[in-house]
Amino acid sequence: MTKTKKKWYASWFDTPYYHILYKDRDYSEAQRFMDNLTEYLNLPENGKILDLACGKGRHSIYLNKLGYNVTGVDLSEQSIAHAKQFENKSLKFDVYDMTKPYPETFDAVFNLFTSFGYFEDDICNLKTITSIKAELNEFGFGVIDFMNSEYVMDNLVPKDIKTVEGIDFLQQRRVEKGYIIKDISFTVDEEDFKFQERVKAFTLADFEELFKKAGVHLLDVFGDYKLRKYHPKTSERLIMIFK
Repeated sequence: MTKTKKKWYASWFDTPYYHILYKDRDYSEAQRFMDNLTEYLNLPENGKILDLACGKGRHSIYLNKLGYNVTGVDLSEQSIAHAKQFENKSLKFDVYDMTKPYPETFDAVFNLFTSFGYFEDDICNLKTITSIKAELNEFGFGVIDFMNSEYVMDNLVPKDIKTVEGIDFLQQRRVEKGYIIKDISFTVDEEDFKFQERVKAFTLADFEELFKKAGVHLLDVFGDYKLRKYHPKTSERLIMIFK
């Protein structure tokens, strides 16, 4: 039996296997990134942050510990159900579609860890940017933390197997029609599963065009979580600050 669904992000992110495969993500690196980012933005004490496509809320929870009033939203009902156990007076989570403006304004809207470029329809990518613009207050900043597509494509590993919790995840990667695609297949209890991650290979120039259409202004670009200068060929990340 093979498990597939039309919108890959609506199915894959809602499975426990997604979280198993990526359980070794570096949380300390993520926390240092949040430290560096909030210090750079000089956000007000108790400032409001929207964590857009927050997953299970790891960034939201840490930002809340730093003293910010945080709202985390994600399309995955299971991820939000998990995150809700951490809610308090200044931390809340909602199931929400990021292409639509959230009905509040914030000092910052963060879209982190390549949580952009999933949509087949380009208009949805533009809608996400215009929604971020609507979610920012007068002094607010938008932040998109995306992969550096050029670096990723230059260093693409076509095929490997990653074993986590006794599950052998076969990962096959390719570039096709402007998308970076990863097919993931594995077997659990004699049942075969197959999922796909499909992210548009946006470059800085592509984002600049989206920002222009959305009427937002790019302020700064960084190439890693230490907020060092962006280099198209060598930087692993493409971190953009705009308003």
